[in-house]
Amino acid sequence: MTRVRLKRRVLLSAQVRTALTIAGSDSGGGAGIQADLKSFASIGVHGTSVITCVTAQNTRAVDSIFAIPTAEIRKQLRAVLDDFDVRAAKTGMLYSAGIVRAVANGLRRTSFPLVVDPVMIATVGARLEKDDFQAALVDRLFDRAALVTPNRYEAERLSGLPIRDVTSMEAAARAIRRLGPQAVLVKGGHLKGPLVDVLFDGVRMVRLGGRRYRKALHGAGCTLAASTAAYLALGHPLLESVRRARRKVAAGFRASYRAGHGVEIINSQITGGR
Repeated sequence: MTRVRLKRRVLLSAQVRTALTIAGSDSGGGAGIQADLKSFASIGVHGTSVITCVTAQNTRAVDSIFAIPTAEIRKQLRAVLDDFDVRAAKTGMLYSAGIVRAVANGLRRTSFPLVVDPVMIATVGARLEKDDFQAALVDRLFDRAALVTPNRYEAERLSGLPIRDVTSMEAAARAIRRLGPQAVLVKGGHLKGPLVDVLFDGVRMVRLGGRRYRKALHGAGCTLAASTAAYLALGHPLLESVRRARRKVAAGFRASYRAGHGVEIINSQITGGR
C-alpha cells in the first residue's frame, strides 16, 4: 500500500464519529440496543453501548426482563467513556430508579448532547418500567438532556395533561420542558388525523408534519431517538438532527418488514435521512 493510500485511509478512519446508546437488549432484534446500533451504523457513526436490561421478547410479547446489576452498568459506561470520544448519546429503557441513578452519575462529567427516550411501555403493550422509574428519570436525568422524546402516552404521564390534539401536545411540551430538559419532542404517532410532532426548545415551538403510515411498528421510537443522537454526533444542530431522523424513520416505515409472527419491524438500517 502506498503512503498516499495509507494516509487517506487514516484520515477516513479519523472522520468516524462515535455515539453511545444506553438501553435494553431486545432478543427479537427489532428495538432497543439492536435497533440503536443499526441506526448508528446506517448514518455512518460508530456505535457503542451500555446494556441496562436483558429482555426475552419477540414481535408478539415481552416474556421477561432481567435488570443488569447497577455495578455492571457503571463498569460498561466507564469502559466506553474512558476510551471513546463520544459525541452524542441516547438513553432508552432504563427500567428502574437505581439504573437511572447509575447512568446519571456516570454521565455527570460529560457534556455531549444526550437524547432521552423515556421508554415506559413496549409496542406490544408490556410495561418496561418499575414504579420508581418516572420520578428518578425526571429528578436525575432530565436536567442533563438536550432532548426528551416522549410519545403521546409518555407525554401525558410526564406532563399530567391529557393530549387530544396538536394544541394539547404543545401544552405538554411546555410542561415537560419545565422539568429540566433543553428541548422536548412530543410525538404525534398515537393521535388521529395528520401526523404532527411538536418540538419546543424554550423559545421556538415547531410543528413537524409528515405522512402517517397506518401500522404500528416495533422499534420506531428507538430508531428516532438513536438517529437524532447520531446526527448530533455528526455535528448537526438539534432541529436539523430531528428533521433528518424523522425522514429516516419515515423511510424505515416504508421499508418495514415482517420477521416474526407479530408486529412488523421498522427498517433501522435504511439510509433515508441524509
